[in-house]
Amino acid sequence: MFPVMIGTIVIAGVVGYASERTGFTRNGVIQSIIICIGGAFLAYFVRLMFGIGFGSPGINAIASSIGALIIVPTHWRPRR
Repeated sequence: MFPVMIGTIVIAGVVGYASERTGFTRNGVIQSIIICIGGAFLAYFVRLMFGIGFGSPGINAIASSIGALIIVPTHWRPRR
């Protein structure tokens, strides 16, 4: 269980860094990494408590990190 959690954090950090470097987001590197780790933790604990998720923990971490990067910045962006 502990190695899966550490792997989830590492994968989420890599996704956050890569999304910022490729231009997918413009939040800042640290902010993107924090958003991805938060989304990955949420998916990790949902999988532990309810068993809801994709097949492997790695795919869960990638999908939840990308989902968090899409949802969080657009939700808090000011409307113009």
